[in-house]
Amino acid sequence: MKTINLSYTNGVSTTPLLGTTIGDKFDEIAHRFADNDALIVRHQKIRWTYAELAEKVELAAKAFIAIGVEPGDRVGMWSPNCAEWTITQFATAKVGAILVNINPAYRLHELEYALNQSEAKYLVTADSFKSSDYRGMLYELAPELQHAAVGALESTKLNHLKGVINLDSDKHAGMWRWNDFVELGAGVSSEHLKSVQSALQADDAINIQYTSGTTGFPKGATLSHHNILNNGFFVAESMNLTDQDRMVIPVPLYHCFGMVMGNLGCVTHGATMIYPSDAFEPQSVLETVEAERATALYGVPTMFIAELEHPEFDKYDVSTLRTGIMAGSICPAEVMKAVNSKLHMKEVQIAYGMTETSPVSTQTAASDPFEKQVTTVGRTQPHLETKLVDPATGHTVPRGEIGELCTRGYSVMLGYWNNPEATSNAIDEARWMHTGDLAIMDDEGYIQIVGRIKDMVIRGGENIYPKEIEEFLYTHPHISDVQVIGVPDKRFGEELVAWVKLVANAPEVSADDLKEFCKGQITHFKIPKHFKFTDSFPMTVTGKIQKFKMREISISELEIESEQ
Repeated sequence: MKTINLSYTNGVSTTPLLGTTIGDKFDEIAHRFADNDALIVRHQKIRWTYAELAEKVELAAKAFIAIGVEPGDRVGMWSPNCAEWTITQFATAKVGAILVNINPAYRLHELEYALNQSEAKYLVTADSFKSSDYRGMLYELAPELQHAAVGALESTKLNHLKGVINLDSDKHAGMWRWNDFVELGAGVSSEHLKSVQSALQADDAINIQYTSGTTGFPKGATLSHHNILNNGFFVAESMNLTDQDRMVIPVPLYHCFGMVMGNLGCVTHGATMIYPSDAFEPQSVLETVEAERATALYGVPTMFIAELEHPEFDKYDVSTLRTGIMAGSICPAEVMKAVNSKLHMKEVQIAYGMTETSPVSTQTAASDPFEKQVTTVGRTQPHLETKLVDPATGHTVPRGEIGELCTRGYSVMLGYWNNPEATSNAIDEARWMHTGDLAIMDDEGYIQIVGRIKDMVIRGGENIYPKEIEEFLYTHPHISDVQVIGVPDKRFGEELVAWVKLVANAPEVSADDLKEFCKGQITHFKIPKHFKFTDSFPMTVTGKIQKFKMREISISELEIESEQ
């Protein structure tokens, strides 16, 4: 009788897991590599060694204690990439506050939800960014802020928020300036901070990251020190990162890619974190790689494409690059060839995962054959397990057959913040995280992602869940029903199409009207590119909407060449 080789693997490793907190690990590295460059922020003209960064982090940690932050309190962070983001990340970790990552592109609707659902007590915020007037939005949500004493907010809409720390150099009503805030740390002793830090445990929750769900409401993936410290460490281990490496991080810090794979990957190895700009801009990345003699570079495929296609690419010396991570979606073969040759990243790796798994579950290795690098997401990370199951039965499928990818191990989140039902739907009784992705595992353990059980759309590396957009569009007074789908797009991988059914006798509504309705309320990349007005949706005989048929129709009508 032939033995069936099932789709199960585990990442065997002789390197042990880190059993410490982020704050303690940071202190250890800052002491060992005190004179190494720790943080370089080009757009802020900042260049700090580990010793200098440690001083900034310690003062901010004391300041959080001074304003009353206690272990377990939630502190929101709403800002594009900057030095204060990183200081806040490590300062909150040292005092045991749970950092709540808020997408810099969030608008009123999403910001209000994130602050209230996480019950954030304090918020660190940029003053503005691009078209986002953060201060204006906060004053709109909490008009009481303009007349409140600093740190004593009592808001009707944001009833958990007590204080706001603004990164602007100017003073604004009801808010601390960052510089004034950190000075409060001078009144707290080092002994007090040490006593708070020493009482923390590696399994304590330390981070909430919002990820949209099929219910339409974002869910707060709650991650521990153990989750994200180890994931950052092992991602960097796979890249053979050392204290001599210099990593350019153009990906956003609010996402696991930036704050875990980037910041924690560097800090666990004494390497240098380099931010080329507050948000991705290809020329600033190329300039920074050359100027800082970077050895590693992160990005999603669309970022690498933009860098390679920049009209002045050839004028920059990027020969110091060696490695990096490409994540977010599969890398086209031609792009991988160009990254290997033109960007000199012969050791670049592909990583796959999700926020709920800290994020990386599988990763290619520098030694993997080229074909595996462009068709798979690698093999199971150290100390983790992967299996593919039949979604209908839950049974592990044989190698070579399609199944839902499930992962188990240190990286699986503690759960969704204040949402036990969603947690139990995602993590089964045996602690397997069900990703919702369909995959195939080959005989060598390499995993290929082939589809999604749910309707998630990936646009330029951003995961978009149609249900969330549908829920918002339902609030339009003239919309009776709406369904959102993804269609292929050469630039972003996928773009959104909203099929809209208007209420009877509704006045004329155009696509531009609906785009305007979305502006300022939902993140720009969630606003559908195309709108199709219809009287009905394709349905099964039992009345279930057939999104795959909607997708086929949209591709045909929009004359898109399907790449699926």
